[in-house]
Amino acid sequence: MTIQTICIGIIGIVFGLAVAFAGYRFFLMLLPIWGFFAGFAIGAQAMQALFGTAFLAEVTSWIVGLVVGIIFAVLSYLFYIVGVAILAGSFGYALGAGIVYAISANWDILAFLVGVAVAVVVAALVILLNIQKWVIILITAIGGAGAIIAGIMVMFGTVDVADIGSNALLSYYQTSWVWFLIGILIAAAGFFVQMRSSSQYTLEPPPNRI
Repeated sequence: MTIQTICIGIIGIVFGLAVAFAGYRFFLMLLPIWGFFAGFAIGAQAMQALFGTAFLAEVTSWIVGLVVGIIFAVLSYLFYIVGVAILAGSFGYALGAGIVYAISANWDILAFLVGVAVAVVVAALVILLNIQKWVIILITAIGGAGAIIAGIMVMFGTVDVADIGSNALLSYYQTSWVWFLIGILIAAAGFFVQMRSSSQYTLEPPPNRI
């Protein structure tokens, strides 16, 4: 346990709590942040899939991740519907890539391609079916729970910072059902709290954002 891991862990836990239990109400503020991290992860994982290196092991992965992250953050801030699509797409990407990694931890290229395909499908369905509110609540509850668990793991040295966003973290979930169960309970609690607190509230983007 180092100062760096403690700080990263605390940030992950605090951010996760805010997202899991109040993600819908804070969604407009969270959009650029979520867009950045989604773009950063996808950009870095694209380099991982193309060159077969570890997640964020090369400077190129950091640069590409930062560039894609900034682009996604700007688009999420300027265009509300794009931000919603990125949110839904990031969930679809994690789902698609996670299924592939659950079968084999070495199929990086296939996981990336399947993740992108599922991301596009999920984002399109959310927009076309006009179910943004429920999807926002669901994804923020799940994403917040994941951030809390990841923050705790990093803080206590259960996983390395480099494992966050990679299949190594997924592998640990598979071998430790306790963390998986805790994550489900936090996500369920977050979803329930958000459903109750936003039952009479509908998010409207400000007029200066499309």
